[in-house]
Amino acid sequence: MNFTTLIEAADLAGVLGSTHLVVVDCRYDLLAPRAGAEAYKRGHIPGAFYGHLDHDLAGPTTAGSGRHPLPDVDTCVATLRGWGIGPQSQVVVYDDSNGSIAGRLWWMLRWLGHPRVAVLNGGWKQWQAQSTLQSDLVPQRAAGSLSAQADRKLWVATDEVTAMIGHPELTLIDARAADRFAGRSEPIDPIAGHVPGARSHPLTLNLDTDGRFLAPEELRKRWQRTLGAVSPASAIAMCGSGVSACHHLIALELAGLGGARLYPGSWSEWIRDRARPVATSP
Repeated sequence: MNFTTLIEAADLAGVLGSTHLVVVDCRYDLLAPRAGAEAYKRGHIPGAFYGHLDHDLAGPTTAGSGRHPLPDVDTCVATLRGWGIGPQSQVVVYDDSNGSIAGRLWWMLRWLGHPRVAVLNGGWKQWQAQSTLQSDLVPQRAAGSLSAQADRKLWVATDEVTAMIGHPELTLIDARAADRFAGRSEPIDPIAGHVPGARSHPLTLNLDTDGRFLAPEELRKRWQRTLGAVSPASAIAMCGSGVSACHHLIALELAGLGGARLYPGSWSEWIRDRARPVATSP
């Protein structure tokens, strides 16, 4: 097994129970943070562990951080080892929100130097449509021996973004819905709008009507329209809290336009300091 972007439900069903397979359920509802864990208890893909966005895929929030800051590397590695992840593991992650949460763990494993990780295309919905296999058991397995080396080049900090405001090398691509980007609606954060100079590309543009990623050629067309003359390697993906932005990094990889970085702090960290500029759109 060597899946590094997506895996289809039928392919996952064919390798369930394999020695080196580790599956992690990342279901989460931002407006009901306990819902994902409760859904996991009722039923999940057999052998799957549960990864909670707030506790396992993010560090503690601070007065200056966004809603889901990156976790401490050592703490994160301990969590991943607890799920049995080692250097030979094929990790599969899934959620029930079209990959917008599971993509965070996909990116984190790559950040830590483990590229053999894939998002279940279509997530829990596609699994239920194609398989009757479910379990309510929490798996028991030996701890893994993952040895991680975090790659600082894969993400940018808020002070770096601030220093680049107005410069052509700053190309922020915002994954939030168009209304939130424009400042017409903000159901989560206290200030509406976007970072000046950012471009809007809602993550729904990466998906078909079934919540699956579009074919690579269609993704490439859409992303080339958004990027224009900008190199993918100059793009920085952001969103509300650095989670759904990872969806864009998957899509760009599928489109053959890899190399973009993540802004983990994203909008919720940007607005912590009221002195930072905010833009809105008509």
